[in-house]
Parts: sequence; C-alpha cells; structure tokens
Amino acid sequence: MIYSESALGFPIDDSVTCVEMYDGGPLSYMTTRAAGLLVDLTADAVVVPTTTRTIEQFERIALPGAPWRYAITSNGGNILVDGEPDKSWRSSFDGVELELVRTELHARSTGDWVLKQRTADDLFCYLVVEPTQVPEGFLDEWSLWCAARGWNVSQQGRKIYTMPDVVSKSRAVAEVVRRCVDDGVLDAHHLTVAAGDGALDADMLIAADRAIRPAHGELHALNFSRPNLDVTEFSGGRAGEEILEWLGEKTRNGVEP
Repeated sequence: MIYSESALGFPIDDSVTCVEMYDGGPLSYMTTRAAGLLVDLTADAVVVPTTTRTIEQFERIALPGAPWRYAITSNGGNILVDGEPDKSWRSSFDGVELELVRTELHARSTGDWVLKQRTADDLFCYLVVEPTQVPEGFLDEWSLWCAARGWNVSQQGRKIYTMPDVVSKSRAVAEVVRRCVDDGVLDAHHLTVAAGDGALDADMLIAADRAIRPAHGELHALNFSRPNLDVTEFSGGRAGEEILEWLGEKTRNGVEP
C-alpha cells in the first residue's frame, strides 16, 4: 500500500500524500486516491494491516483508515489488539532458537556487502546488504542450514530475512479471523482476501480465498502464481490503487472461494 519515493514510479506531486516520516524527513507515500480507497474499504470490511515490519516500524505509518482493532506485525509474530501487543500470542514463539541462528548468521555475514545486522522484536534476524555484492552461494548455503533447523530465508531488495517457519502471516491472519468469528464480527461464511508482494507474503496469499499481488516485487520476479491469485496491470504506486480497487470490488460484490 505504501511506497518509497523511488518505488512510486512517478514524481512526487499533489496526487501523493506522505504516510511515514523517519529522522525528520518523509520516507513513504501513497497516492491520495489510494488513501481514499483504503478509508472506504474500512467501512465495508474487516481490514487487518499485515506486515513484516516490527511494531516500532509499523507505528511510524499514518495509515488511512486507522484506528485498527487488529493489526499484524513482525511477519505474524505479533498481533496488535487496539494498538497493544497480544502477550499470549507473542509468548507462543518463546521457544524459537533465535540466539543459535543469530550467532551463526553473524559468523557467515562478514564483509563490506553487509551494511547492517538487525534482530526484529526478538523473533527473527535480517541483514541490510548491497544486493549486487552478496557472495555467490550465500543464500543457497544459508537457506540449507536454516531449513534443517525449521527456519527460512528470503531476500527482499536490500534485506535478507531469516525467519522461523512457525512465524508466518497466514497463521496470524487465521488467528485474527478466528477471534472475529468468535466475537460475531464475522460470520461463519466469511471470505478472506489478501494482497502482498514479497516471498514472506506467499503463505498468506495461498491461504486466502482470493488474493492479488502487484506486477513488481519479489513475487513478481519469481513469477509467483496460484489459481486464487490475480496480478495487477500496473506496478509501483498505481498498483497500490489497483489493489485497493480490487479489494473494494471483492468486498462489495463478494467472491467465490
């Protein structure tokens, strides 16, 4: 839904609004039209912002349509309820072997190609790298080591994520849906629609009744497709508008599983 200036695909002008500030300057944008479409969508559907961002990173965004009853951060590792982390959900991941993985990653990621090493919400690790300088074979070898221990690896632009398999957006979405059904906010015949552009979104898109991805990003580079998945015509910020139009249409008219 939101884009950096370089990812928008067109110059910043009056059709764009800033939705995230960082270190005193603008960082992320969405078109004014997309912002309006998102506000409209919240009137017709249970909208659950879902992101790999940490709680702190998510809270920087002034996403139109707020406040949210539920939001999902940390790739599914945290569920926010009225803005507060759900402690019972977070505690279900206390057994992940973060220190083992973090130590091994640190030993493998030396050199000028690594700009930063970070731990996110004490759940997973990621590197910020120079994409063209990542050593040949690093991703394959690191992925094999992680897979044997129940973790997975994904590169999205300048970031290489190392994530426990149990921390996933689809599991968190399923939990939020269960709670909404139990509370009577959704009925038993609800339909779930989802949008995403990165490999860490794939499980959520597969699990949804209908899904959409933009014609850019990691999943587009992988030519990711599924029977329940649509792809936008546009890329960049215009794809954000197209996705929100699609979500609104499915919400108003209903979709078949």
